[in-house]
Amino acid sequence: MSTVLEPEEHQALRAAVAALGKRYGRDYMTSVVRDGAHPGELWAEAAKLGYLGVNLPEEYGGGGSGMAELSIVLEELGAAGSPLLMMVVSPAICGTVIARFGTDAQKRQWLPGLADGSLIMAFGITEPDAGSNSHRISTTARREGEEWVLTGRKVFVSGVDIADATLIVGRTEDARSGKLKPCLFIVPREAPGFQRSQIDMELQAPEKQFELVLDEVRLPADALVGDQDAGLLQLFAGLNPERVMTAAFGIGMGRYALGRAVEYAKTRQVWKEPIGAHQAIAHPLAQAHIELELARLMMQKAARLYDDGDDIAAGEAANMAKYAAGEACVKAVDQAVHTLGGNGLTREYGLGSLITASRVARIAPVSREMILNYVSHQSLGLPKSY
Repeated sequence: MSTVLEPEEHQALRAAVAALGKRYGRDYMTSVVRDGAHPGELWAEAAKLGYLGVNLPEEYGGGGSGMAELSIVLEELGAAGSPLLMMVVSPAICGTVIARFGTDAQKRQWLPGLADGSLIMAFGITEPDAGSNSHRISTTARREGEEWVLTGRKVFVSGVDIADATLIVGRTEDARSGKLKPCLFIVPREAPGFQRSQIDMELQAPEKQFELVLDEVRLPADALVGDQDAGLLQLFAGLNPERVMTAAFGIGMGRYALGRAVEYAKTRQVWKEPIGAHQAIAHPLAQAHIELELARLMMQKAARLYDDGDDIAAGEAANMAKYAAGEACVKAVDQAVHTLGGNGLTREYGLGSLITASRVARIAPVSREMILNYVSHQSLGLPKSY
């Protein structure tokens, strides 16, 4: 992919991460999944090279850069066939929220470890009965003396088994209005009453998905992140990076699949010319490349707006980037598999499993329909039906 519009430091970062990803690649990830393990070696090496915390403040051991740089890391690892999904959660969502809104003590406790990869944090927002409607979140937090007591359930929480803590979105009662408002709490993995059960997924990925039950989980007062009255602002400060990074995840996967298909189309010969010489093969691959490039441009715009502190504009662009990347990823994977024919479904070529994986970019963390709702209401000013 062309990178001439990027500054030299971004091009250098992209090349360096691509080299790291190439040393591991798709075979490494496939073996990790097969063994039921985690990509600890790649995570550790990426951390040692400073890639995992590139967006976190320098004073806490991070790179002092932003989402533009972190999205490059995930995209290039994905393009090499070895994406690290927990990058979306640990440094991008949780690291960003704590860096922007956490107390000094929370920053000292968590940011150095999130930056060097020695600490991992999961993120729990989705609930069984709420789905995409965050206003229906029923996990509640009540104050009892110097403690918070959390009760509720979460689903589709990635990596809880390897996370040292989970950033939980709960709701507290506003003493003035009596209404429930969102707040974020850091829940340690071994907190009494904090239970997890693995969800049996068709998705072949090293990161496991969990359902959480919070049964009267007691937390100290300093488990609350930031200001109790600014919970919504803090929540969206984490969701915009999540969408940017999900776009990077999808673009990387699409690039990997497209690369395998192009390589195959150049060498596979059943008539006089390689199959890539035929427009029925070549044109859909060219279209997939164009759509991935367009999605990347929107992702770069969203990252730039976010890094510049324009949360409102970044929200629109991040949603659009996530939508575009999800669509481009699914189409690229589908066309790649189709280009290889029967070989596209063999374990040898490793593309078949991406059919399921590519759907993640359309579904999570928010569905494409909810993004269309956002754009129709926020960007176009159309009325709501709900």
